[in-house]
Amino acid sequence: MAEQKRADYASTRPQADGAWVAAVEEGSPAWEAGIEPGMRIERVNGAVPRDLIDWRWEADGACCELEVFDPRDGTTTPCELWREPGQDWGVDFTDVLFDGIRTCVNACQFCFMAMLPPEARATLTLRDDDYRLSFLQGNFVTLTNVSDDEAERIVTCGLSPMNVSIHAITPEVRRDLIGRRADRGIEVLEQLLAGGIEVHAQIVLCPGINDGDELAATLDWVEARPGITSLAIVPLGYTKHSRRFKSSYSDDVEASRAVVRLLEPYQERARRTLGITRFQLSDEFYVDAGLPVPPAATYDGYPQFYDGIGMLRSFLDETALVAQGRHDDLRRIDDALAEKDLRLELVCGEAAAETIDVFCRELSPAGRVRTRAIRNDYFGGDVNVTGLIVSEDLLAQLPADLIGTIVVLPEVMFNFDRLTLDGDTQDHIVDELRSRGALVTVSVPNPGDYLDAILSLLKNA
Repeated sequence: MAEQKRADYASTRPQADGAWVAAVEEGSPAWEAGIEPGMRIERVNGAVPRDLIDWRWEADGACCELEVFDPRDGTTTPCELWREPGQDWGVDFTDVLFDGIRTCVNACQFCFMAMLPPEARATLTLRDDDYRLSFLQGNFVTLTNVSDDEAERIVTCGLSPMNVSIHAITPEVRRDLIGRRADRGIEVLEQLLAGGIEVHAQIVLCPGINDGDELAATLDWVEARPGITSLAIVPLGYTKHSRRFKSSYSDDVEASRAVVRLLEPYQERARRTLGITRFQLSDEFYVDAGLPVPPAATYDGYPQFYDGIGMLRSFLDETALVAQGRHDDLRRIDDALAEKDLRLELVCGEAAAETIDVFCRELSPAGRVRTRAIRNDYFGGDVNVTGLIVSEDLLAQLPADLIGTIVVLPEVMFNFDRLTLDGDTQDHIVDELRSRGALVTVSVPNPGDYLDAILSLLKNA
């Protein structure tokens, strides 16, 4: 299956104000030099590091000279690190950005943060648009806040690939959709492409705004730029708190099918001339259109997997592999559930329920395993994905009596601080479900990880 990541939905950790050391590997060059967690690296070869990119760039050789601040006594001490070929320096930082995050200067009509509930925690409203996170973590950025010096840095340092949101190409449509700095994003994008930077692009498609003829114009523009090696098209998502949008493609089967049809000739030309599909629709379009998701070859190795491109196909294909290669584990689980008189529920968002049902039938033909699709009342609108499940909805919709039930929670509903989007903790949710009588485990939501998590839980049950 394509790599599954967990998004850090607005970490509660404070933004960095320097290159603070989080961990040091024992026996590493950093450890031998006396660097310890809690210290701060002030300079690398005389340069003040702004981010992990600077650290990697400056400390690329066999030796680096550091100035290290120790907050325990307020001293700054020079030190020299040496390493063998292929050896890591052995230091991890508290953040990949040492000088704070670049925030968004746009006014996008479809901004999800403008549709958050009023009680949402403050960290969710931080609108990042930092080109460095595009390279380091795969975030999509508009490039509208990138200076000439920063664009030159991207090219000089070879920060490739970059993930860039385009949305529309006609200037007036872009300005209406994104805001007054929309033109700057295209200027920088052209500069990056001219400098040899590979780009994975994205369009958030809004009905009646950047679809139809405008989408065709944007596809034509992308088709003429081979440096854009993939283009993801995702539908507008809206919540019940949106003042602008009250419907999207999820409410219009024919509109979804029209988008699928519009893309087909571009996909066919790309496969014929480049050997890749290149133009790819998010899974939601196929679900909304009532069409089967395309085969794996369509997704070109899943370069935009975490943007919802190919997740359902990947899950279905891994289910088939698990059914063939781990048949004994499947039967072991089903037999154990029957022997212990247990039922098993896989928690997911409504969008994924039918796909996960396929796995449930493989796991237990007798029906002892089923999905528990959580309706998203917290956000409302057409929000229905697994990663946006919140504690409030989960606990309200699961039964009060869970005796004899194994509940498998999706890891993607928690950020790296193990918090849900409505601010509850993973530990509290697990404790609450156990108090209702459930056996609980948390798993990455794909077939192989499901099997491993369930087997481990049953072994200790």
